[in-house]
Amino acid sequence: MGLSAIEKAAILIEALPYIKEFYGKTVVVKYGGHAMLNGDLKRAVMQDLVLMRFVGMNPVLVHGGGPEITQLLQRLGKKSEFVQGQRVTDRETMEVVEMVLGKVNKDLVAQINQLGAKAVGLSGKDGALIRARRKLLRRTDTDGRETTVDLGFVGEVESVNPGILNTMIEHGYLPVVAPIGVGPEGETLNINADYVAGSLAAALRADKLVLLTDVEGVFASADDRSTLLSTVTAGEVQQLIDRGAIAGGMIPKVECCLAALAGGVGRAHIIDGRLPHSILLEIFTREGIGTMVVP
Repeated sequence: MGLSAIEKAAILIEALPYIKEFYGKTVVVKYGGHAMLNGDLKRAVMQDLVLMRFVGMNPVLVHGGGPEITQLLQRLGKKSEFVQGQRVTDRETMEVVEMVLGKVNKDLVAQINQLGAKAVGLSGKDGALIRARRKLLRRTDTDGRETTVDLGFVGEVESVNPGILNTMIEHGYLPVVAPIGVGPEGETLNINADYVAGSLAAALRADKLVLLTDVEGVFASADDRSTLLSTVTAGEVQQLIDRGAIAGGMIPKVECCLAALAGGVGRAHIIDGRLPHSILLEIFTREGIGTMVVP
């Protein structure tokens, strides 16, 4: 049995303070993980973004495409290699990455437009949005020696020029950004979408950064799902990393949250993108979901 009209009205009234609080505010949403491969979940995320736009918020979507990139590389007979959660990207892989991200970008734009909002797809190449440099990782071998790992055409954000995003927002468009940057010699660089989202949020002075992930949030103990933290401070995040509670692919997510907070973003949220309408549950309800990272 569905909700009655009174119950629906009560839900809207509960959301009213949050609609008022975030009216005119910018919220950067990073969308990625295997939830991107589920058509129903993808549509729910796009509906959330369109609703946010029509109640006066300014959402900016940054998307990944890791699972789709891996699938295509497998079909091409090319094995994916990761170091500390970063995809090693040679020239051939970079071509596949750019092709897949371009397709994902336009698919998301088309879905948002179909739902009634005005979306525009961008990459870091457009309007000199993202300047990047090659990323080198350092790791310690078993004998204690530190070595440098060349990841190929993998980049890290050097600077963000948010002018094109501000122009789009001012004219009522919802920007959809693919995580590609331009290197010092004009080369295309593949950048982790979490870091791109954090850098864009800081450059836009966003009120919120929301990361949709394949987990419920941050846990005090990685092996105990009952230890989900509803709120965690920047200082506590580093302690969790040091004792191994945050590891692997979660490290880029919390690091981008910390960078966004340091850059002036009000709050950062790590939430479960596998849950339908998780963005609305986080922003427009008292309970919220996932983990909020605060200064």
